[in-house]
Amino acid sequence: MTEGWQLPVADARGVRRATWAIVRADPRATLLVVLTTCLAAAAGLGAPWLIGRIVNQVESGTPDLAAVDLLALAIVGFAVGHMVLTRFARYFAHRFAERSLARLREEFVDRTLALPTAVVERAGTGDLMSRTTADVATIGGALRDAAPEVFMGTLQATLIFGAMFLLSPVLAAAALLSLSGLWFASRWYLKRARTAYLAEGAANSELSESIAATVDGARTIEAFDLRARRVADGDAAVGEGFRTKVRTLFLRSVLFPMIDSASIAAMVVVLLGGGAMYVNGLISLGAVISASLYAMQLVNPINQVLMWLEQVQRSGASLARLKGVGEVEPAAVSDTVPAGDRLEVSGVRYAYSGGRDVLHGVDLSVRPGERLAIVGPSGAGKSTLGRLLAGVDVPTAGRITVGGAQVALLAPEELRRRIVLVTQEHHVFIGTVRDNLAIAAPAADDDAMHAALTAVDATWVRDLPHGLSTQLGANAMTLDAPAAQQLALARVVLADPHTVILDEATALLDPATARHAERAMAAVLTGRTVIAIAHRLHTAHYADRVAVMANGRITELGSHDELVEAGGEYATLWRHWHGS
Repeated sequence: MTEGWQLPVADARGVRRATWAIVRADPRATLLVVLTTCLAAAAGLGAPWLIGRIVNQVESGTPDLAAVDLLALAIVGFAVGHMVLTRFARYFAHRFAERSLARLREEFVDRTLALPTAVVERAGTGDLMSRTTADVATIGGALRDAAPEVFMGTLQATLIFGAMFLLSPVLAAAALLSLSGLWFASRWYLKRARTAYLAEGAANSELSESIAATVDGARTIEAFDLRARRVADGDAAVGEGFRTKVRTLFLRSVLFPMIDSASIAAMVVVLLGGGAMYVNGLISLGAVISASLYAMQLVNPINQVLMWLEQVQRSGASLARLKGVGEVEPAAVSDTVPAGDRLEVSGVRYAYSGGRDVLHGVDLSVRPGERLAIVGPSGAGKSTLGRLLAGVDVPTAGRITVGGAQVALLAPEELRRRIVLVTQEHHVFIGTVRDNLAIAAPAADDDAMHAALTAVDATWVRDLPHGLSTQLGANAMTLDAPAAQQLALARVVLADPHTVILDEATALLDPATARHAERAMAAVLTGRTVIAIAHRLHTAHYADRVAVMANGRITELGSHDELVEAGGEYATLWRHWHGS
């Protein structure tokens, strides 16, 4: 993986399009949210206006008590209506948010699964992990709380200003002027917030990647005494994360005091200005009281908008990171159907992430049904060639075809039907045994699954309390290495590919377990093309042909006996293997 490389991030225009798409995806829910929010905001305007009417009645000296009672009853009605409508507005907003978030999650999973494998490996697990967890959680909070609150606050503030203008254009203008500092503070904040929060998200990804790499490579770190280096790398990632968080905290520390001071200034200006106008007979006392109450009401929605603005900015950065996954160019796919199962490698070169070539002009032909062993020293390019043959990576130059069709351009379903790569890492997914097997063949019934398990000698599944329905993974049954490999091999049986590529498939198992696993594999591999990448030369001894690799090239090719007789590099490896 290239140090520091991460998946793309959508630009501001892309985020706006994504936001609008979220709104358009559920028009009925959007209408309900807008309607109830408007009604709630309108209901909130009634009480201050009616209180001013009551004050004017009392100030007249001869109040109409019946009218005052009706006004008081109307105030109660508006208060209850505002409370009920606000409750429904938030209820509809939360339902809209949860449905929208579910669609975003599904879209993100679909796009992630469609990413080319090389892109995923280059980005690393940390970047995807942080986008899947922290970014999705941030967007969820924004959709549930921030977006509805900002919309409701903006609408309330607009209507309150409208009501104040009807009471007194002068007082409304004075209140608006006193809040003008918020405009400058908000512009200053918004100009810097997106970049700061994107940097914070990137730092979180780097930290997650550093932790994941340390955990995954714990044994190697201990074996080579790399603890100090990994701790230093972790400290550097934590330090960068700390610096980015301090930056976003600084932005908030400037914005929030401005919010508080401007809101208080608006109330002070309306009270002082309204008092002066009342003394000079320019406005009624009821209008001053109503305007002052509106100024007090104005504090809450403006605070609400600007306080949640930080969350909106965070979610905008998170949405940009989520949508950025969709900007990765999908792998090219051809609709060509292979005419046979013969594998041909012609002039293949390959380099990781723009570095130097690790394969140099490799040529190879594998006949259907043949057993080919690829051997050579570590770093010779054996695993790289295996990944290219399986279509996991794409050659930098040259072609790899199966039945005349380029392996790298085959549709995923067609590729899995033709070629399967089995490595030393056998992943067990959280779910039932049946779920783990259905990955290879979704249409397979229980009988087919049991037959596949029997073929790899995994009879232990029948002894489980719930059989195929037994839960695997965290807080459930965990499988040891041999059982996990048997499950992986059963998937191969269900997938029924013509070609199986074994990349050190038993390297992590102890010798006794490895022999048992190899016996299970023998049943799976019967009648298939087998390409075995191995350090144990007894695998090569029983192969039809052996390809010897060194420095990214195939240096020898032939049967075991032919290569031993030739006295070349393979013969040397064979003698060293037998200690002669």
